[in-house]
Amino acid sequence: MQMSLINTVLDTCRSLARAVMHYVAIILDRVSSGHITANTVTLVSLLGHVYIAYLIAARHPLWAGALLIVFGLMDTLDGELARLQKRASSAGMLLDASTDRIKEVLLFVGAAAFYVKLGYPNVAVWAVAACGASLLVPFIKAKGETAVKDSHLTPNEINRLFGGGIASYEIRVTLFIIGLFTSLLPEMLIIITILSSITAANRLISITRKL
Repeated sequence: MQMSLINTVLDTCRSLARAVMHYVAIILDRVSSGHITANTVTLVSLLGHVYIAYLIAARHPLWAGALLIVFGLMDTLDGELARLQKRASSAGMLLDASTDRIKEVLLFVGAAAFYVKLGYPNVAVWAVAACGASLLVPFIKAKGETAVKDSHLTPNEINRLFGGGIASYEIRVTLFIIGLFTSLLPEMLIIITILSSITAANRLISITRKL
C-alpha cells in the first residue's frame, strides 16, 4: 500500500515536470530556431554538475543544491526537446544514460571531498558506498536487458521488470538535494546506500526469476 502511494506520487511529479519542461522545450526550440538540440542540453547539464561538485567540495551546499535542482530538470528537458524536434535516437539515449552516471559520480566525489576536508573520513566512506550502490541499480538494469533480449518477454513486460524499486535516479538525486539543504547529507548518504542496495537486489531477483 505504501509503495503504491509512493509510486503514485512519483508518477504525478514526473508528469508535472514533463509538462513544464515541454513548454520550456517549445520556447527553447523557437528561440534557437532548432539549433539547440537535446544532446546540447545533456552536455550542458553534465558541465553544470562539474561545477556543482566543486561547490559541494568547496563547502557551498546551498548553492550546490539550488543549481542541482536547475540542472536536474534538464534531465527531463533534453527528452522533451528530442521528442519535439523528432530527433530521439538510440545514440541520444546512450549519451543521456551515460552522462547521468557520470553526474552521480561527480556528486558523490564532491561529497566525499567535502567531508575529508572537514576531517570526517567515516562520512566520506558513506559517499563512496552510496556511489557504488547507486551505480548498481542501472548496471543491473542494463545487464538484465542484455540477458532477456532474446527471451519471450514483450517490451512492456521488460519495462515493468526493470522499472521496479524505490531508489530510482530521481529519488537518489532528490535525497541528495534534501541533504544539501538541511545539513543532513550524511544521513541521506546512508539512506541512498541502503535504498539503492535494496532496489538493486530486488531487480536482480526479479530478472533472475523471469530468466
